[in-house]
Amino acid sequence: MHLMELPREVLLGENLTGEVVNVAERLRLGSKALILYGPRTKEIAGKAVEESLSERFEVEGVVVKAASMEEVGRVEGLAGEFGADWMVAVGGGSIIDVAKLASHRLGLPFISFPTTASHDGIASANASIKDLGVKTSVKARPPVAVVADVNVIRTAPYRYLAAGVGDIISNLTAVKDWQLAHRIRGEYYSEYAASLSLMSAKMVMKNADIIRLGNEESVRKVVKGLISSGVAMSIAGSSRPASGAEHLFSHALDQIAPKPALHGEQVGIGTIITAYLHGLKWERVRETLKRVGAPTNAYELGIEPETIIKALTIAHTIRPERYTILGREGLTWEAAEKAARITGVI
Repeated sequence: MHLMELPREVLLGENLTGEVVNVAERLRLGSKALILYGPRTKEIAGKAVEESLSERFEVEGVVVKAASMEEVGRVEGLAGEFGADWMVAVGGGSIIDVAKLASHRLGLPFISFPTTASHDGIASANASIKDLGVKTSVKARPPVAVVADVNVIRTAPYRYLAAGVGDIISNLTAVKDWQLAHRIRGEYYSEYAASLSLMSAKMVMKNADIIRLGNEESVRKVVKGLISSGVAMSIAGSSRPASGAEHLFSHALDQIAPKPALHGEQVGIGTIITAYLHGLKWERVRETLKRVGAPTNAYELGIEPETIIKALTIAHTIRPERYTILGREGLTWEAAEKAARITGVI
């Protein structure tokens, strides 16, 4: 049996802070809602969503400080004490990931209300949790609904939108890795999920000049791409359509870089290099990232060249069970340095 869990509703538009109420009522989620937000996202949209919900539901607010197992446990405890029927996460990736995992462990539905469009976690079933200093992806369940307010997302620095492009464009190499694992190791492969994932990447490449404007249409195009990636992962039943060697590289940077960059920025750089390793037209990937103003080299990423090379050499150890272009042995220092130099990353 292959189970596909998808968001039941996706709302994309303007002035949607009051729409969470209607979504919750249509989906009959229950009378008690636990709302999660960060210190900043509480002011950006959290308060407005909370005030709207409190008119028809019992609401309890929780400020989430980090995407850690400690915070997941704290949210679970508060949800239990309050008797929450469902959750809503108003924030970026960390807030949504904590709500995603906590709600999954408690068996509660949750609504995703993103305040940035920096990565595809807004609609996926996977949660990135920083535990013991290492950021890892944990299987959970996708949100029952996504409410994406264009006006709210536009208030975030443009850098986050450009990072979202990096996360979407990585689908190109993620799907190549998936196909490789299918051919070499007989891994399950969904042509439909792969096609949806690739379409998302090709659409952001096609619309790079529009995205660069940073206006409402820009946000809509990136958010649609991120949601499509999340749906592709739900159809596949894994993160394979949108996560390959380029993501392993990013997770390696999270482990060893003194100050990691945004997830989508790191993944974008990783996509340039892994596209080269796959024999793809890596120059097109780099050009798209340049056009949207995303980093394309170590200097722009704020990470030392030696750290980039080291991350490439250890990336294959992050998820040993996931077969990618890096193989089981990984890249030698010389091969990693050559790939990074040829692509202009260092």
